[in-house]
Amino acid sequence: MPTKAKICGLTTPETLDAAIRGGASHVGFVFFAPSPRNLLLDRARGLTQRVPRGVSKVGVFVDPDDALIDAAAGIVGLDAIQLHKTSPERAAAIRARSRREVWAAVAVKVRADLNAALPFVGAADRILYDAKTPDTAALPGGMGLRFDWELLDGFAHPLPWALSGGLDAINVRDAIVRTGAALVDVSSGVETEPGVKDKVKIRAFLAAVRS
Repeated sequence: MPTKAKICGLTTPETLDAAIRGGASHVGFVFFAPSPRNLLLDRARGLTQRVPRGVSKVGVFVDPDDALIDAAAGIVGLDAIQLHKTSPERAAAIRARSRREVWAAVAVKVRADLNAALPFVGAADRILYDAKTPDTAALPGGMGLRFDWELLDGFAHPLPWALSGGLDAINVRDAIVRTGAALVDVSSGVETEPGVKDKVKIRAFLAAVRS
């Protein structure tokens, strides 16, 4: 089965269109004020209205409150909610309240970190394995960091999963071959600077995934 791809942190119509035309299965929109990719709800709504059926709209949040989730899910029209730094219990509550697919990000640096995925059974629909950022980092992801893909060898994934962290057009094919990922997620790997997506890099990334 062909690997699918999510282009995350989109902020402009031009780069969103490039992702859609390039064959992205998922497009991601960030709702986290410290992020250079953060979107206000009205702007996000203008973008999601351009997304055709068949392409999933994913909202990215960091331990959000109910008001933000409710507003984004309703106003923006999200298909899925991606959660960072959110407990399984909180993820389960968001999933029940929003009635939308929930992705739980698991930050990985060493093999033992993968075990954090296990408690999300029944609380989330998908695990997103991402590189663990330094404790002092302002952002939980989107920093171009990657983890050792060999850590995934032989791990019994408790849920459908996606691979993220430090991917770009150069390494994504190797990442897919090495890990068997059915879905890959990129943000900084298709940017010219933090928060500024590049249409050429988006097209190249998606072409590499297809290859």
